[in-house]
Amino acid sequence: MSQQASKTPVDGRKQPWWKEPTMWLVVGGPSIVVVASFVTLGLALKFPDAVIEDRGQGADSVQTAVEAKAPGAALAPAMKARNHAATGGQ
Repeated sequence: MSQQASKTPVDGRKQPWWKEPTMWLVVGGPSIVVVASFVTLGLALKFPDAVIEDRGQGADSVQTAVEAKAPGAALAPAMKARNHAATGGQ
């Protein structure tokens, strides 16, 4: 029969809390996550995303032009789909 090594000294005193490996597994993981969240917050505050003011001549401006010609024309496909769903596909 083999004897397992005990972590307590021969005189019966226990180790200090910072020398217990299980404590570092329990406290270390969440502590790393908290530190990483503060690093992420710092990066987000230091380098914020730029606000885009000008939309340019993209698809939104084309849709606006269609709505200017016929105010309800841009919503026609959506109205057709809504009516189709409400009638049960008939």
